[in-house]
Amino acid sequence: MMDGRESVLDNNVFYACGLIEYIGRKTRNERGMVVGFLGRDRIAHMVEYADVLHSENIDAVCERYVDDAQIPYGDFDNVSSARYGTPTHWDMGKVYKRLALGIMQECSRTPADAIVEAFCSPIAPLIDDYNGSFFYEAPANILTAHLTGVIE
Repeated sequence: MMDGRESVLDNNVFYACGLIEYIGRKTRNERGMVVGFLGRDRIAHMVEYADVLHSENIDAVCERYVDDAQIPYGDFDNVSSARYGTPTHWDMGKVYKRLALGIMQECSRTPADAIVEAFCSPIAPLIDDYNGSFFYEAPANILTAHLTGVIE
């Protein structure tokens, strides 16, 4: 980041993470399952073409990825089970973006591999629990919990 502005890569990872969250909400699947169905290559496509995809209707983009990856509809619904305010898919995209960027930096992963690792992390259920507060933790704390398996 220079001059307080995010890089194109940061924005593209953010878009991909937000889109994965959106797909998870629309298909009612845990986000790790969504990335499993999408696979690394589709996620790499999301990152590479985020600048084009973000100018399209998100429902249309979501539908194309759901159809292409043949993502089934599930019964995971952390949005309607939230007792308090529900973060938007962009709010959660930001949480996962920060985790993915930290993984890229600390573990030398590609953006797609870092996104897969973030959404499939053992701490992902804590992040996705909107009745908890883990997703509000400082990005460094979330990254440390992912890397060490220790939640402080």
